[in-house]
This record gives sequence, C-alpha cells and structure tokens, in this order.
Amino acid sequence: MNRLMRIFLCAASLLMAFAAPVQAQAVPKVLVVYDAPPGTEFEKLGMGYGIMLKNLMGHFNAQTDLLPVHQYTAGKMAGYDATFYMGAYYDNQLPPAFLGDAMATQKTMVWFKYNLWQLAWNAAYNFQANKGFGFNGLRGLNAAPSSSNPRPGFFDTVSYKSLNFVKYYEYDAARNVVAADPDIGVTGITDPARAQAVVTVSNPKTGEAAPYIVRSGNFWYVADMPFSYIGPRDRYIVMTDILHDMLGINHAQNHRAMIRLEDVGALVSVDAMTKLSDHLHAKKIPFSVAAIPYYVDSLGAYNGGVPQYVPLSRATNLRRSLDHAVSRGGEIVMHGYTHQYGKQKNPHTGVSGDDYEFWDIVANTPVPEDSVQWVSNRLQSGLNDLRNHGYNVVAWEAPHYHASAITSKTAAGMFPTTYQRVVYFTADKPNLAGTRSKDFAVGQIFPYLIHKDHYGQRVLPESIGNIEYDIRHIDPTSYYNYTWQDIVTNAQYGKVVRDGFASFFFHPFWLEPELGVPGFEDFKKALDGITQLGYTWVAPSAVKN
Repeated sequence: MNRLMRIFLCAASLLMAFAAPVQAQAVPKVLVVYDAPPGTEFEKLGMGYGIMLKNLMGHFNAQTDLLPVHQYTAGKMAGYDATFYMGAYYDNQLPPAFLGDAMATQKTMVWFKYNLWQLAWNAAYNFQANKGFGFNGLRGLNAAPSSSNPRPGFFDTVSYKSLNFVKYYEYDAARNVVAADPDIGVTGITDPARAQAVVTVSNPKTGEAAPYIVRSGNFWYVADMPFSYIGPRDRYIVMTDILHDMLGINHAQNHRAMIRLEDVGALVSVDAMTKLSDHLHAKKIPFSVAAIPYYVDSLGAYNGGVPQYVPLSRATNLRRSLDHAVSRGGEIVMHGYTHQYGKQKNPHTGVSGDDYEFWDIVANTPVPEDSVQWVSNRLQSGLNDLRNHGYNVVAWEAPHYHASAITSKTAAGMFPTTYQRVVYFTADKPNLAGTRSKDFAVGQIFPYLIHKDHYGQRVLPESIGNIEYDIRHIDPTSYYNYTWQDIVTNAQYGKVVRDGFASFFFHPFWLEPELGVPGFEDFKKALDGITQLGYTWVAPSAVKN
C-alpha cells in the first residue's frame, strides 16, 4: 500500500462512576439516524458518517440500522438499545416525532454536532432543567484566515487521558480555501448533579475551554462530528474509545501490535526480505507479508518500454522471499491480484504495486468492468496462484486500500478476513460528481477489530501508518517524510483506546542501498518503540476479538 498518508488525512474514572443504561449483551441493537436534506449537495454526507459509525458498531457485534432522520416515525427508537443522531447538516429541520422521542427516551441517546438547539431552545421540552446543561450556540474559526493570519485558531484540541488530540486544519492562501471542520456546539453545565463534561475541548488561541462530550444520564452530546478529517491522533480516536461507555460494553484493556511487510511482488529484493524476516523472527515478533501474486508492467515503464508479465510460477524472487518469511513465522495476505489496472496509468505507471486495481483513480469512478463476476474472477485467480504454490492466505488487502463497493462486498464472501483501512461509498455505483444529491466516499481507520463492517467484511486494523522518505530526486511521487517517531507517537495515542491496536506496515524496498535512507534502522526503532509502550505483538490469524 504505497503513499498511504496522502490518501487518508484521513476521564476514565468519571465514566466508570456512572453506570451506562445499555447492558452488555451479545447483540445490541443500534439505530443510526442522519440528516439527508433532499436535493442538496450534502444530502448523502450524513449517510457517509452514519456508515462510519455503523462500522465501529461492528466492533461490538451490534445489529445496526441506518435511517434518514426525515423518515423517522414516532416510537421507533424504543425498539433499540441505543440511538445515534448524526447532526451533519446545519439547521436541518427535524421531525417532531424524533425530537419528542429523543427527549423522552430512557434508552441511550447520542447526539452529534448540529441542531441540538431544536431541543434546547424550545421551551416545550424544558431541556436545560431536565438535562442539566444548556446549549449556548456554535463556534467556528476565531477569525477569517488570510495570508497574514493563516491560522486564526478554533476549538481544535480535545483532551483525553492526558493527551491532546488536535483537529486537522489546512489553509490554501492562494485559493483562500480552508480544509477543516472547525464548528462545535458550545454547551454549559448548569446542574452538575444531572450533567457532566466527560471530555473537554480547548481553543489555544483564546484560552477558552468547553465541554466536548457531555453526559446527562442516558443522553450524550458530542460537540462536533468526529468522523470528519480523521487521523491517528485525531479526536476520532477518542470517540472510538468512548463508544464502549456509551454502549455500556466495557472491553478489557488489551493492547496488541501487528506489522506487515508491504507490496511484495516479483521484483522484490530477496536480501531485503530475508533481513527483515530474520530480524522479526529473532525478536519473536509475528508478522505478515502483503503479496502481489501476478506482476504486470503493462506499459514497460520499468522494462525499457517493453511490457513485462511475471506470474507467480516464474516469480523466483517472490517465492524465495515468501518461503523464507513463512519459515520465520510470517503469514500471507493477498494484496490485490496485479495491484494495477489494464494497459494504462492508474495513475502512475501501470506497474504492479504502483497503481490502483479495483478503482479508476483518474476518473474517480469504478472501472468499467466492475461487477461481481469480474472481481471474483480476479480474486479467485490470485487465491489459486498462491494456494497452488503452497501458500495459505489469511487475509485480503485492497491495493492502496481503495476498491469499489462491489469489490469489497465480493471480497467479504471470499476471504474470512480483510486487513486494511477501507473506503466506503454512499452507493454501490456512486456518482461522486455534481452538486445535487451526489455520493460521497469516506475513508476510515480502525483502532480495533471490526467483526462485520458495512460491506460484510471482518476487518483487522492498520491504524498507525508507515515509514516514508522524501526521495523526490529519484521518485517524484515520494515527496514527504513520515518517521519512525511518527509511528511510535501514533501508537502512544492509540493506547487511549482500551483495546486499541498499534498496527503498521513497512516497504522492503526502503532497504535498497541506492535510495540512501536508513530504512532498516528506522524499522527496528519503530518496532522497539512500540514494544516499549507495552504492546503485545500478534499474528493476523491470532486476532479473534
């Protein structure tokens, strides 16, 4: 999975003091309602966030239903253990039936971001007296950004378990465009006997602080939408842990780590793979290898303009590398079939490992052949190649973590496990262009095992990224650094999740001498740093819950 970080910017004692209203059970029932204002540009954005929450519910084996809020009917939430409202659209008018039930329910009710004022400022609900907190209004950027003041600041720092989780912010002065989600709903506790600020958020530029997550008995309010602009040190990670308390399912502390050697194809260096496998074996660290069964250079980009095709039967370096890895305890993950698409650049070279296979990234659409039959034929070809050469495949990983909805659904029926971050779509054949009722794609990191996601996949997490080096003088597409210290810091943040993983991957090509980077030394430092944080290394096949 090359260039991962470009694709995905993607109070414990207080919580334990108040018994959650939802009792732990084998299959909790969860209702996720979301804003879907018809005919608007953002009609389906709330659904995208709802899918992300549904996926996290898969960690708890929940039975989760998605519903546009305008389709809500009176009494519906009574049939669920918990209801979550995704307030993604400003001032979307909510049905009176939903407002009345949200106020009166004795089940868990969680409200995200917008539109709480429709309860809190309506005298008929007597919200503040009942819930013990009031809604004061919205806050966004402290000022409009400019070239002279590009970072005016906002409530961007969420504090949790002695760490600060800072929300993403980027300002393009040339285009005067902000990439961020700065809005929060500001609340104030008026009756501490009824309501508590479970997590706080601060505005470093002004010195202000406000509740980020408020709890009043069974009613929770989250001040923003923690599914936007997510990352391994973002407040999204806080949310993934707090869900245990919202659902009343308190998983035990259990911090595991995983390492995967990535993009291992026909041209892999046997020396690099041997060195990495031997080191992991010596350290008693289980590992996996993301193997590409069929090498294709359809345009001859790396072969003097002559197309090159190397099936597994002729991929001597690959088989030697896999054989040695397996002898050292490595497990095999199938990483695409060719990890490229057709006879074209998609978008880089048309070469295995460089390009997308199950998505047209240039046009940002599914490939023309996208269908269950086409996908299953490719997946079965890869599985057959690997199995016929004696390799047991434990999991699937989509090239560049990006595949069509049909691909993900098909993979779910052919592999017992996937091991990746995942992109989700608001339709199987999404229309991602236009301005009205368009679809959305949302990329998601998981800090823990998802038993069943929106596409039916069992997902092992890759949660903390990969080491990268700026080698633009050799490869113009590799132009940034992501250090071993970044990986270890991400692992430190991941420990706030009570059963969170530290799972990363590493490209063996960073050991190639001509690149002039300290790949092996940094790999060892990342492993040691994660170990010193107290994580237990596990193989993919060993993860059961």
